[in-house]
Amino acid sequence: MAPQFDITPEKRASQLAFIQRQLFRVPPTWTKKDVDLRGKTAIITGSNTGLGFECAGQLLDLGLSKLILAVRSEAKGEEAKKLLLAGRDPKKLPVIQVWKLDLSSYDSIMAFVERTKTLERLDITINNAGLMKKTFQKNPSTGHEEIFQVNYLGQSLFTLLLLPVIKEKNSPEQPGHLVLVSSDTAAWAAFKGNKSDLLFEGLDNPQLFNSRDQYSTSKLLGQLFLTELVKRVPSSVAIINAPNPGLCKSNLGRDYDSAFERAFLFMFQLLLGRDGSVGARAFTDAAVKQGTESHGQYLEDGKVQPMAPIVYEIEGERLAQKLWEETMNEFAFAKAADVVHSLSR
Repeated sequence: MAPQFDITPEKRASQLAFIQRQLFRVPPTWTKKDVDLRGKTAIITGSNTGLGFECAGQLLDLGLSKLILAVRSEAKGEEAKKLLLAGRDPKKLPVIQVWKLDLSSYDSIMAFVERTKTLERLDITINNAGLMKKTFQKNPSTGHEEIFQVNYLGQSLFTLLLLPVIKEKNSPEQPGHLVLVSSDTAAWAAFKGNKSDLLFEGLDNPQLFNSRDQYSTSKLLGQLFLTELVKRVPSSVAIINAPNPGLCKSNLGRDYDSAFERAFLFMFQLLLGRDGSVGARAFTDAAVKQGTESHGQYLEDGKVQPMAPIVYEIEGERLAQKLWEETMNEFAFAKAADVVHSLSR
């Protein structure tokens, strides 16, 4: 049974509701008068460009003392660092470090998390990195389809392994924030492989692959994962929530290279897309102003809203449980189940 919202999951998932949000609503804006991040440390994945970069600037504007840019390309990360520092008071410059993180590689994720243990504190983590691929590609190291690998598996492993670090560096009274970026598209996923004996087999099946739907499905998987995760991990460990930035003008669809596809995306974003700085405010709000009431919840424009309709259905509960089991099996090498058990105690 769905929690009590001011809108049903079905109505929220409608095209009309989407257009209304895009045209008439925006995430809240916060200033130093509302929140002061002096002395605090944040990690943002995929922060050298797009919404991650915009969010980084917003956190720094709130006084953030230390920022880790978690990026695949360290060279691009260094360029972003220069831009973020430009124009700031040279006497009060924040510490910005560029750390390599490739969510398509389990080894890279584990090495990154191990490095976070050296931080004095870790108050905010924003899992923003995402991928959209036009064609089916298998990850050479894991054998999984790349969108599924990066947007779901990579992010999930990163989340699970980082939670003990967040717990250690914060207190139950003042837990850290872990933001898992979500999307409108989760509600529109066809998820063609949901009847497979193993969900992962369907997600890795090239015959079922459709680029846009695989992306939408990866976001739905993130919501299903979150519902299972917060059954086991209380808000005293970390406040985990999932904001939706809405449709934003970005380069996420850069892999679509035909003239027609580029023209379509350009016009769609021109008519309905938010500026990246506006969409990024959803991440900032989730990280600095949303409290324990947002734990395990999906956020739109600073407000708890229903996830994809299927999440609240019996079929959604079945899929979430099955997804959790397969995810724990996938991450057996990292002893993910033991990690979760230790957090739930």
